Amino acid sequence: MRKSLLKLLVAGLLIFTSSLAQAQLNNQTFIAPAPGAAHTQIIKKSIPIDGDEKQRTDTTYVGGAPWTAQATVQAGDLRLHLDAFTFFKDNEYFNKIIEGYTLFGTQLHPKLVYYPTAKLRLEAGVFLWQDFGKGRLQQARPTFTARYRSGAHEVVLGNIRGHLNHGYIEPLFNFERVILKRVEEGLQYRYLGNRVQLDTWVDWLRQQYRYSNYQEQIAGGFSSNFRLTGDNSPLTVSIPVQFTATHNGGQIDTLDRPLQTLFNGAAGVYVSKDNVGPFSRLHLQAYGLGFKDRSFEYQLPYHQGTALYLNAGADTRWLNVLVSYWHGHKFVAPLGGDLYQSVSRSVGNPTYREATRQLLFVRLMRDFSLGEAAAITVRLEPVYDFRAGSTEFSAGVYLNFRQEWLLGNVGKRARWAQ
Repeated sequence: MRKSLLKLLVAGLLIFTSSLAQAQLNNQTFIAPAPGAAHTQIIKKSIPIDGDEKQRTDTTYVGGAPWTAQATVQAGDLRLHLDAFTFFKDNEYFNKIIEGYTLFGTQLHPKLVYYPTAKLRLEAGVFLWQDFGKGRLQQARPTFTARYRSGAHEVVLGNIRGHLNHGYIEPLFNFERVILKRVEEGLQYRYLGNRVQLDTWVDWLRQQYRYSNYQEQIAGGFSSNFRLTGDNSPLTVSIPVQFTATHNGGQIDTLDRPLQTLFNGAAGVYVSKDNVGPFSRLHLQAYGLGFKDRSFEYQLPYHQGTALYLNAGADTRWLNVLVSYWHGHKFVAPLGGDLYQSVSRSVGNPTYREATRQLLFVRLMRDFSLGEAAAITVRLEPVYDFRAGSTEFSAGVYLNFRQEWLLGNVGKRARWAQ
């Protein structure tokens, strides 16, 4: 597998030199602190104010570049945070790997936020998910997060920064997880440097107890980006490296079922240039990907696989366009997008296999700012299947709203009372 993966990566680099590509979709409106301002972000570097224990700038990183919220925090601050997300995604697919379906609904996540110190953020809230056309909530669950940040280091326990925050490419991490798996629970470490960003995480999917009639389920991995060029370089050149793993097992259940451990990895090269003629940004990237089944007993028809993923993108003030080419051979990614798989995920053809998948995506995207706190994202994504000679598409409309209000400073009030 290593030789095949190396060949794919070299081929990708050769194509990369004569075409435009991009690592992944621009998902800033889905994860930035201020969705309506995210797409106009021009900040290249930001430094948290960690020398003063009472006050610092609350900084987050979006798409490999720093994005800084303008508000500052102080020890003792009590805040109210609201994350609202309304989604419509229509998949008009008619193939045997995955059939079409529609996701349509809304999700709310109100939280109380408290800063015992300026570096430690505690959140407690409730996540509510309502699918349209259903008489009751799809999900209602409590959430808790403890997030500690010092300089470029951040540790998160409880509900981690999940889904699109990890920054994966779609073959490794399905875009629809922002809808279907928005809440992740576990442990996360992030290094948010100016030249290097790293996100390593564990999502504990299902807890097992003694005499359980099911297996425990765990997912995890890391996503990293190493920027090679300086802050003032006209080009941005970076090396992204990504990895995911899933495990189903445990030793205290009553099932006679073998363990399953699956690995996926990707590495590539990314180049972008801002302000090229009528384009606000041109970007290019090539990825080589691998799949390996490390289980003691195989349950999947393929034990290892490889893939090549190329992207060519251009951003303008009116529309963002991304063209993606996928060539996968016996590739399986449990957390990845459905169309990239060689193993069927369909209801009607669950045993169908397609060892080689060759696809061409054209993605047309536009973000509409509704003020700093809100944005509407519209996407149309036709896909051509070379093997079937057919064209299918998906379309989506998404509303992201995120805002935080300062209720007061509990620490100051306590000191005043004394």
